[in-house]
Amino acid sequence: MIAYFNGQFLPREEIRVSPDDRGFLFADGVYEVIRAYGGKPFKMSEHLKRLARSLKEIRIDFPEVEKLAAVGEKLIAVNNLGEGEYATIYIQITRGAASRKHTFPDEPVPPTVYVAASPGISQRAKIEKGVKIILVPDIRWTRCDIKSVSLLPNVLANQQAKEKGAEEAVFVRNGKITEGSHTNFFMIFDGQVRTHPLNTHILPGITRDIIRDLCRDFKIPFREKLVSEKDLPKAEEMFLSGTSMEVTPVIQVDDWKVGQGTPGSVTVRLREAYKKMLDDFRKS
Repeated sequence: MIAYFNGQFLPREEIRVSPDDRGFLFADGVYEVIRAYGGKPFKMSEHLKRLARSLKEIRIDFPEVEKLAAVGEKLIAVNNLGEGEYATIYIQITRGAASRKHTFPDEPVPPTVYVAASPGISQRAKIEKGVKIILVPDIRWTRCDIKSVSLLPNVLANQQAKEKGAEEAVFVRNGKITEGSHTNFFMIFDGQVRTHPLNTHILPGITRDIIRDLCRDFKIPFREKLVSEKDLPKAEEMFLSGTSMEVTPVIQVDDWKVGQGTPGSVTVRLREAYKKMLDDFRKS
């Protein structure tokens, strides 16, 4: 596979990252994941806008974010991923290579820029049938709005979910539901879709924004509201959202069922509306 590294298109196996790279030493960097359908990147501009925001928040100077759209499209083409149903574009930018110390390099160094494309994995069965989640304490830092490569708490939480036969781990901070280890999380109470308000405790998801807009279009009540862990069993439905998970029903939490243990009607409506939007995108 061909990837992009610091201005060059190279075979992936030839790419070498410096042991002094601050992404390697300190997780001092940010990333984005974009899904392509039929070779067409979906919501690329929105993902790059979020990437630019993450870079600004951690003070990495890289003014050429918009040019990465063409890089991603070229990688889809040169790796012959355009004919597949799904593909994934991964972008990572770190502060670059410098002598190891906690402060930024005294002399500016160029950021390390890596972009790769790979075949996507279908999540259709999970999206159709629904999944199990577990609840875990939210031990992450308080800048979860930055899409940082520092993901150790997320990794540990998701591994815990896997070991318990679950798809996702959903975080609980001070008794309130926040988000999943790699998804946003939604609950439905009395027909109203609720999700954690946008602040530094959750990632501003691209798919999250789409769901908000779909709720508005279909006149489904939508509210950003904190939900207590103790109130979660009262929810009629739940679902996850994300770049690859799209709209995925949650049918079990820990050892108890959500509703009837099957995807709920509001979730199904949003899932099908999202699917239609993607079908239209593929045809456009």
